[in-house]
Amino acid sequence: MRANDTTERPKRFYKQVSVAEADGGFAVTLDGRTPKTPLGSKLIVPSQALAQLMADEWAMQEEFIVLPSMGATRLAYTVIDMVSKARAETAAEVGRYAGSDMICYFAEAPEGLVKLQSEHWGPLLEWADTVLGLKLIKTHGIIHQPQTPETLTKAEAMAAQLDDFSLAALAFGASLFGSAVLAFALQMGQLSGESAHTLARLDQAFQEARWGIDDEAAARTASMHGEALLLERWFAALQG
Repeated sequence: MRANDTTERPKRFYKQVSVAEADGGFAVTLDGRTPKTPLGSKLIVPSQALAQLMADEWAMQEEFIVLPSMGATRLAYTVIDMVSKARAETAAEVGRYAGSDMICYFAEAPEGLVKLQSEHWGPLLEWADTVLGLKLIKTHGIIHQPQTPETLTKAEAMAAQLDDFSLAALAFGASLFGSAVLAFALQMGQLSGESAHTLARLDQAFQEARWGIDDEAAARTASMHGEALLLERWFAALQG
């Protein structure tokens, strides 16, 4: 759908947006009514701060509701409609990203990139080892480096211990960054969304500094950046 095509966008049908307690959690209310997920469940989340994060998105809509601009709401839909019924599969997905974690693949050249990765990815791998207990094997080049079954099992088990809303965001972060370690670091407050985004793009940013960036790549980067910042706000809201 083109950006200026409003034929498939629902019109804004509400005036007032607020947050209210509901069924042991918190819900966005639109003129006093709680919106529902695509599969018909009530849009209820575990913390007032997270409900407020979604409420802000609903309040920002103008004549039409533009769902792609509502990252927290869309992620909440995913949690309620899908992740809550597929926890094991979602945790296993995090384990798979640990098995091909992007920050394990160091460049062989040029020297500037090698140094950059060593300075920024090296400490993260040490953190993953000492804090998470993930003993990831680093390599040079792009040929797949298998990780030990123990490491994959550990990553999956840590993910499975999280509540549905944290687990969904963790899996989304692992996919976004191509790295379970970066996702865990963001979830645990070791990294900000800005830092996780930067570390996930060391290679690309290095090349862009040398050769420039086209409009399509810039749009992808901006989208990834926004999603990384949203994940930071999401994890913080779950704590409050």
